[in-house]
Amino acid sequence: LAGISTLELPSDRAPGKVRSARGLSLSVQLSAEQKGELQAYAHRQRATLFMVLAAGFQALLSRWADQEDVAIGTAIANRNRAEVEGLIGFFVNTLVLRTDLSGDPDRGELLRRLREVTLDAYAHQDLPFEKLVQELAPERDLGRSPLIRVMLVLQNLKLPKLTLPDLIVEPLPAAGKTAKLDVTLSLDPEGEGLSGTLELAADLFDEATGLRLLAHFERLLGGLAAAEGDELRLSTLPLLSAAESSQLVTAGTTDLKSAVASADDSCLHELFAAQAARTPEATALVSGETRLSYGDIERRAHRLARHLRTLGVGAEMPVGVCLERGPELLPTLLGILTAGGTYVPLDPAYPQERLDFLLADAGVSVLVTEGALAARFATVGTQVLVDGAFDVASAGCAAVEPWPPTDPGQLAYLIYTSGSTGRPKGVAIAHRSAVALVRWALTHYSSAELGGVLASTSICFDLSIFELFVPLGCGGAVHLAADALALPDLASLAEITLINTVPSAIAALARVIPAPFGLLTVNLAGEALPRALVREIERWQPGVRLLNLYGPSEDTTYSTWAEMAPGEEGSPSIGRAVAGSSVYVLDRYGNLLPQGAPGELHLAGRGLARGYFGRPELTAAKFVPDPFSGEPGGRLYATGDLVRTRADGELDFLGRRDHQVKIRGFRIELGEIEAVLGSFPGVGSTVVVAPVSESEERRIVAYVVARSEATLEVEELRAFAAHRLPGHMVPSAFVVLAELPLTAN
Repeated sequence: LAGISTLELPSDRAPGKVRSARGLSLSVQLSAEQKGELQAYAHRQRATLFMVLAAGFQALLSRWADQEDVAIGTAIANRNRAEVEGLIGFFVNTLVLRTDLSGDPDRGELLRRLREVTLDAYAHQDLPFEKLVQELAPERDLGRSPLIRVMLVLQNLKLPKLTLPDLIVEPLPAAGKTAKLDVTLSLDPEGEGLSGTLELAADLFDEATGLRLLAHFERLLGGLAAAEGDELRLSTLPLLSAAESSQLVTAGTTDLKSAVASADDSCLHELFAAQAARTPEATALVSGETRLSYGDIERRAHRLARHLRTLGVGAEMPVGVCLERGPELLPTLLGILTAGGTYVPLDPAYPQERLDFLLADAGVSVLVTEGALAARFATVGTQVLVDGAFDVASAGCAAVEPWPPTDPGQLAYLIYTSGSTGRPKGVAIAHRSAVALVRWALTHYSSAELGGVLASTSICFDLSIFELFVPLGCGGAVHLAADALALPDLASLAEITLINTVPSAIAALARVIPAPFGLLTVNLAGEALPRALVREIERWQPGVRLLNLYGPSEDTTYSTWAEMAPGEEGSPSIGRAVAGSSVYVLDRYGNLLPQGAPGELHLAGRGLARGYFGRPELTAAKFVPDPFSGEPGGRLYATGDLVRTRADGELDFLGRRDHQVKIRGFRIELGEIEAVLGSFPGVGSTVVVAPVSESEERRIVAYVVARSEATLEVEELRAFAAHRLPGHMVPSAFVVLAELPLTAN
């Protein structure tokens, strides 16, 4: 039992610091036919009925909890000697059955492991469970029992009917309203079938969850005991019914033909050109004191495109863009796209070493920049300087000429994201994927909402795709700012109708802009959204429409969305798939997971990137075949993010799979600790990490930044965390920082 893991079953409610004994019971009934199949399989495998039931139960728990180290308890009569059979007293003991389910064992190997574990446990059945806990000294938690949270009991000792003068005594089933553990499954083999009860902790589970657990257990047992199918493995044992699988696929898939039916027919610059033809005099860009109309930008973009063409820029040729955030930025991007090229954004704030890497990795031979930055790119073959090329006088030049159409399957841009190996990777996005995002947005946001969009995000970050190209698809104006915190100083502040940023930035804005200013909509993405911030925004800008959005660069900015309703409680969900996309919650084997079970989020649909530029091996590892769509060549992107499906079909974001740590046997999501600390009055932002010490032991460290007007005391933070988190999740150290170190994005 060294290093035993605590079984973390997905629950309907988070466990409290101290749990009540409230419980609920559900009746269990397996038919005589099912019982016979299980007994026959046990006989073929030289095992007992209990071993088969335990194998099936632990396989079920492993699939539900996404754990390979599974420990459950079982009760044993402990009357294995003839001398104690006649004694009156309580000899029952609790045994811990800990099974290693790694390696995706086949059903025969699964049962062999259970048989070995069970026999080993029986050999030590005389050791009292209480003594075992005392010796192992696990970290105690008033909300949970030590070592085990789930129990399986097979009542194979028949209780006799007692007949006395004027009195008949017989056992009757009791309607349990208490629960000793999280889950206890008790079965009685007497009679034709298997009957019993499932006892659940009411603090954690709803009745519907228990019924789903029983249905999956019965289905899994059927596969385990089937007469044929020795090739069945832990990952392929049946869990979901056909109807349940179909419902999960349908719930995660939006209508691919509805809002984005014509997404394949256009390119980003063509959407802009169509709007410029409709409203050439309307303001398209506001940058400081400069205002450019749609016609202005269209003419400037075509001037640049003609020049790029003379330099050999054509289909999918990477063109670097390194500009300060000024009026030249948007015409430059549209000019590159019009010429057929692929723009590669380069942030002037990046260190030179990173810029040099990006230029080399993308194969950039033509760069658009400005005089003050040109000296940094002496190694680039051709530089195009925009200084003076896009002055206002160009508005009077001749009308633009038609261009040969760009294929929507061509690449529009490369955005580089951090790589786990330290090497940035370029996400290659085609026009049709970006246009699908624009068309979805145009169906879910009104022209009034998109009338004045704050563009505060670096073009090296994919939130910029929404800020720049969505408003330009419906006649709105882009208001360029150095970053989100520059909003209070914008001369056009009163014209801003939509802000698209990260939660930490909007929290800072709410502190420096005290009054409402005409804002209609706030898009938040890129970080987990705390409920406390939702309430703060509602107070700050009453009546504002607030959306929580989720999506990686590999799926073109946004994959799911949820609108925050006033007065809602609990953690905000990340919602449902945007139109044209599909979302699936899968286990480590690629199987669909039931409602409530945590798993890795996989994405499909029109927004998927072509892959990673020049990295076929990485593309193949992350963009895997899609078994659900039925489309030839369909792909899924494995996000690495942990989510679960709620009862209403929306998704809860649980954190990164690689941010999950195990400390002293407890599986811990660091994001949960961050969320608790983020709700402490006076905390502006927080990051929780679990570094490995010199002794190779992990400990939890919390870094916190105070709001501008607040002072943070470490002991107050520790007491606050201890009041809301189990002991094993309370950070061992708190570090108060003046600010968090942030990347350029």
